[in-house]
Amino acid sequence: MGRYVRVWAGLVFILAVSFPLVVVADTGSRIQIVGSTTVLPVASRSAQKFMESSSSRILVNAGGSGVGIHSVVGGRADIGMASREISLDESNRFEKSHLKIHPVGLDAVACVVSSEIYQAGVQQLTARQIAGIYLGEIRNWKEVGGPNKKIVVVDKERHRGTRHVFMEYVFGNASQRTPGTLLVTGSNNEEQAKIAQSDSAIGMLSFNWINEDVKAVSLLDHGKEIMPTWESVRQGSYPIVRKLNFITAGNPKGEVKAFIDFVKGPEGQKIVEESGYIPIENP
Repeated sequence: MGRYVRVWAGLVFILAVSFPLVVVADTGSRIQIVGSTTVLPVASRSAQKFMESSSSRILVNAGGSGVGIHSVVGGRADIGMASREISLDESNRFEKSHLKIHPVGLDAVACVVSSEIYQAGVQQLTARQIAGIYLGEIRNWKEVGGPNKKIVVVDKERHRGTRHVFMEYVFGNASQRTPGTLLVTGSNNEEQAKIAQSDSAIGMLSFNWINEDVKAVSLLDHGKEIMPTWESVRQGSYPIVRKLNFITAGNPKGEVKAFIDFVKGPEGQKIVEESGYIPIENP
């Protein structure tokens, strides 16, 4: 469930609703931001703060990294949010748009399982085991040291940034097909909810969405167990790390540039950290 945030006459009203988060101010120029649900908390909180000293009208909506990039290319957004890099195919197809990447933070992606599976003993997996599960070659948790339960394989929509970086690590192919998948989800909160509701699921989530019901497993990488922690990300040992990006068509100007500069500045980077990510000055 998203929230609707309206800034009007110096007051802030927050209502719980079922559509994506929108941040609005009533006067001045308009900035449209669309894309990654991973980047969404940073953009929305930064927009609220930025508008305290600006007359800009800022709207922030989710949809996924691919939607963000395509919205910028199509002129439907001033800024696209992407939790991955621009692909080679996108770079070639959208060459005339002169897409520019503006990193604003650092995130990591975890392989996650239902808490019941974690507590039953599946607390670490190799990339080969994860690949086998998503390919449908491994169908029961007992095959990887867990209970005798069918694996509920949860994937993400193909345009999602979280999926791109996860599949790149597991398969070396960001667009890998996964015939073992039983359920395809969209946003991080949707996938988190589905895995939490199950007692035998596996999926992929930003570190920021791990909780008591959705547990991150350690990765066995070249014989070494790598714990999924922010410390291992900061040290450079955790392998599934990505930049959180703002995307623009060409170099940003005016209030769009001012907003991006704000997010990349000290106050914006504090918001990045408060949102659960790593500021870009401390990669």
